[in-house]
Amino acid sequence: MTSVFIGGSRSVSRMNSVIRERLDDFIRRGCTIFVGDANGADKAVQKHFAESAYKNVIVYCVNECRNNLGGWQTKQVNAPNRATGFAYYAAKDIAMAEDARCGVMLWDGKSKGTLNNVQNLIGRGKKALVYLAPTKKFYKLNSSSDLRELLARCSKTDVEHAQRQIREKLSPSGHQLNLPSSR
Repeated sequence: MTSVFIGGSRSVSRMNSVIRERLDDFIRRGCTIFVGDANGADKAVQKHFAESAYKNVIVYCVNECRNNLGGWQTKQVNAPNRATGFAYYAAKDIAMAEDARCGVMLWDGKSKGTLNNVQNLIGRGKKALVYLAPTKKFYKLNSSSDLRELLARCSKTDVEHAQRQIREKLSPSGHQLNLPSSR
C-alpha cells in the first residue's frame, strides 16, 4: 500500500474538483495518507477525508494536534530543542517526507513551508505531485530539474523570498534542497 504525504499552503483552504478527484483516487487505491494538523490545506484535506469516512489517515503533530477532524491515529513528532515557529512545525513535515513513499503538495506559489516540503521530498529521491494554485494544475516532479521548471512558473520574487526564509529559519542541519534562486 502506498503512503502519501499530503500538505500545502495555509492559503489553499478550499478543495476544487481537480484536487478532490486526486484525493478520491487515493481513497479508491487504499493509500495511507500522512497529513499535518495545520489550518489551511491540511485542515481542508482532513475535512475531505473525514467527509468521505476514510480511515487510512495518520495525522502528524508536534506535541498536541491542532486539527484531527476524523479522529484518526496520530504520530507525535519531537521538535528540535529550542525550535520555535517555522522550524518547530517543520519537524513534523520532515518526518512525513521521510515516512512517505511520495507526496502531494497544494501550493500557492509563495508558501515557504510548502516549498520546503517539496524540496524535502525531491531531496530524498521521492516523487512529488504539486498542485500550483495560480495555474489550477498538477505538476509531476521527479527531480530537482523538474522543480526548477515548476519554480519558473512562479514569481521570481516570491520564490527567492521563500528560499531566503527557509534558509534563515531552519538550522544548517535542515534537510531542505538548496536550489539556485536564479532561473
